[in-house]
Amino acid sequence: MKMQEGFLWGGATAANQCEGAYDVDGRGLSSVDVVPFGPDRGPVARGEMKMLECDAEHFYPAHEAIDMYHHYKEDIALFAEMGFKCYRLSIAWTRIFPNGDDAQPNAAGIAFYRSVFEECRKYGIEPLVTICLLYTSPSPRDGLLSRMPSSA
Repeated sequence: MKMQEGFLWGGATAANQCEGAYDVDGRGLSSVDVVPFGPDRGPVARGEMKMLECDAEHFYPAHEAIDMYHHYKEDIALFAEMGFKCYRLSIAWTRIFPNGDDAQPNAAGIAFYRSVFEECRKYGIEPLVTICLLYTSPSPRDGLLSRMPSSA
């Protein structure tokens, strides 16, 4: 089957499910980083059990995920082998603004995403970026969420 001219064949990932490297290059802790695997997962995810930091008693799948942070060049090369023309990815807000209220963005986070975009373009893959603000810092002092309109 041949796709119509202009059809963007591609794939998608979500930063919280693929990047890993939760504590690398200045990235801040995200709410998904404190959701453990096991019986406490549901209560934490639903907000019935508060976890504002990680502990040694739990395993946190998002900490490593598929470690795309360290393997994105290999991953994007595989996308190209599959003929991808588009890659929809989300940006981890805590990689750009680690505390949620930072005056300046994290330079290492900006450099990471710039490198991902350059790697995509090297293979003729158009990056399509989304930003999910759901996975911001679990801290109540998170500046981004405190500035969001309550009626939004």
